[in-house]
Order: sequence, then structure tokens, then C-alpha cells
Amino acid sequence: MIISTLILNSNILTMYTSVSAEEALKIVKSNDKIYIQAAAAVPNVLINALTARHEELRNVEICQLHTEGPAPYADPKYTNSFHVNSFFIGKNVRHTLKAGNGSYTPVFLSEVPLLFKRNIVDVKVALIHVSVPDIHGYCSLGVSVEATLAAIDNADYVIAQVNKQMPRTFGDGIIHVTEINAFVECDEPLPTIPVTEPTDIETKIGDYVASLIEDRSTLQMGIGNIPNAVLSRLHNHKDLGLHTEMFSDGVIDLILKDVINGNYKGVNPGRAMATFLMGSKRLYDYVDDNPFVEMRTSDYVNDVSVIKQNPRMVAINSAIEVDLTGQVCADSIGSKMYSGVGGQMDFIRGASLSEGGKAIIALPSVTKKGISRIVPSLKPGAGVVTTRAHVHYVVTEYGIANLYGKTISQRVKALAEIAHPDHREAIEKVYVEMR
Repeated sequence: MIISTLILNSNILTMYTSVSAEEALKIVKSNDKIYIQAAAAVPNVLINALTARHEELRNVEICQLHTEGPAPYADPKYTNSFHVNSFFIGKNVRHTLKAGNGSYTPVFLSEVPLLFKRNIVDVKVALIHVSVPDIHGYCSLGVSVEATLAAIDNADYVIAQVNKQMPRTFGDGIIHVTEINAFVECDEPLPTIPVTEPTDIETKIGDYVASLIEDRSTLQMGIGNIPNAVLSRLHNHKDLGLHTEMFSDGVIDLILKDVINGNYKGVNPGRAMATFLMGSKRLYDYVDDNPFVEMRTSDYVNDVSVIKQNPRMVAINSAIEVDLTGQVCADSIGSKMYSGVGGQMDFIRGASLSEGGKAIIALPSVTKKGISRIVPSLKPGAGVVTTRAHVHYVVTEYGIANLYGKTISQRVKALAEIAHPDHREAIEKVYVEMR
């Protein structure tokens, strides 16, 4: 057992006890519900110790958003021990839906904290990942706040993986050691996301999207080559803001060049806001102890009433397919669940209600197999994440379709024009035959 001391101030001395992960996880019992911190803040040391108890545990429900890296508890051979309840389905747990040891709860990212606050999901134990406490006894949730604070506030027991390599970020994710029941120390790098060069198609999409962004706009975008392609085209823009559920490396150079400064944001001006971060070590080093970056809970960052206060709010999201009337499927391939609702509708609606705002869906015109992603109708069972009434702009490498205020016939024509040339005539013909 290791005793670590913290000086709170010149007069007060307090200490916390660091134990092994195996010792800390003994608190977990069969039938408990557990929440694990999301994205790159996934507490892998704690997860491995929990999984190691599979022989003695039964029916432990692990609740989570997307997590990076392995998810050993999701192995179907542990079906009797663990069940995965995903609020957003990541690649590492997608197999559980078919294997039977996992399920999906459709929910807006803005409302995930309400599941805990309203005791709809009765969390017994929260597994979190924090920075080393400062001299006042405060830890930081680092690169992921999302619904973790709500889980902490409503859990019976909180176990923290205290990591020397977790960045210390500002905002909502500052918690005192007295809010934590058990501490497990480690010194491990966070999961990183490689930065890759956009393809020619992604670059063309980036050019079109960037052309819609005005100076003094506030941006929301995700991770991946299309967002990176958009960001690479914004170096001559001025006074942009950032209010987004997550960001990655692509924003760093724009911040350093004063392209992104937040001066004209309506909410928290002069700060870049997110609820989680994923990227390279460069990103994690950049946000460490950086007051420009403000990490807030997802029920604040993704709140439509908050988002819409940013003038010229631009929301850039993607989709699996879009039908010719403007319905956007972003969470399933037919009836097969693929990801989740996430924050797309939160930001699509917030941007739509913003003064001068723009809601954009950006996607390649075809899949890697050459199948059109602009379709006459969505696949049977496909989920509509963004309705035809919410969508504004749809962008592919062939151009921009502005659907807002347009009739169905006008939408069909506009979307067919940005479909891949090999599919335009066919999708229009099928649509007409379906009517």
C-alpha cells in the first residue's frame, strides 16, 4: 500500500491512499451497473482489473459512450459476467450487439447525464481517469468530461485511475480528492489517434464546406479526414470560434495562428469549448494546463439553447446515407446498429436556430465499394438521426445542395446533382417509380 501526501495549503495537510487496481475493484458486486469514462480517458488499468474478476462476477452492466482501445470485458466469452450498454457504439464493442452480450440505448449526447441524474440508469460504481491532484487536492478529468460528472455525482462509489500523463484541463472537470473513494496510481500514455492525409475526395469536400464558413463563425466538427480537410482550408479565415463536442489536432495550428480565437462567440467568448478530446500526444500536450481550452459537460456543450447563442454557428457532421428528400441516416446500416445518435441533432438544431448559422452534412458520394450514399430511400430499418425538416446543407465532392426551405421535388433535383455521376439517373428513376 502506497501513501501519497498532498499539501492543501500552508496550514493543512491531507493524504490519500493509493491501492492496487485489484484491491480497488473488489467493491464491484454481481448485478452492479458501472460507468466508465469515455474516449481517450478510458481507465484501462481499472478495466483490466475488473475483467480479471470475470469468474466471480455475474451480470455486471458496463455503461459507456465511445471508448478508445481494447474493451476486454466485451469479449463474448464473458457473456455471463458482463453486459455492455452502449450510449454510442464504438468499434471495440460493436460485435456485442450480434453476440448478445451488449445492447444500445438511443440517446442524445446532451441527455446522457440525465440518465444518471434521474436514476434511469442506477450507477453503483464510476470508473474514472484523472490527473495527479494539485497542491489544493483537485484532480482534472482531463480529456473527457461528457457524462462523467453526472455519473460521479450519482454513483455509490468512485474509483479513480490517477495518471501522471493525463493532461490537466480547465472547466467542469475539476474534482476534489474527497469526491473519490479509491485511488489507483499509474503512469501510462493516453490512446492516440493517428493524423492521416485526406484523400482527393475528402479534400474536395473540405473545399466546399470551407466555402460555406464565414469569418467570425463558430465551429462544431468531429474527428477524421473530412473535418481535417475543412480545417486545412481555413487558414485565411478570421476570428473563428470553437464550440464542439470534441476536437482533435486539426485546430491547434489555427489557434496558434489566431484564426480560431473565439472573440465573437456568444457563449464563453475567448475560449475553445469541448466535452471530450481525441488526438495525438501533441494535442494532449497542447491542452495541458491551457486555460484557452474549456472542458464542459455534454448537457451544457450540446444543449441546443446554449449552442444557438453563438452567432454564425456552423455544425459539420457526416452520415451513412442521405435519401433524396433529405432524411439523414447516421447511426445504422439498415437495421444493423453501427454507431449512435450522438450529438449530431444537438448541433444541427443549435446551428439552425443560430443567427446566421449553418447546419451541414458532409459525406463522400459513394462507399468504398462504389455504392451511392445519396439514395432514393433509406435502407429498410435505417434510423433517421436528422430529419428532412432539420437538414440544411448536404455536401459531397460534387458540390453543395442547399435544402432549407426547398420542396421535395427541388430537394430531389439538388441531391441528385451532387450524387456520383454514375448513379444520378438511376436514383432519380427509382425515386419516381416509388412514388
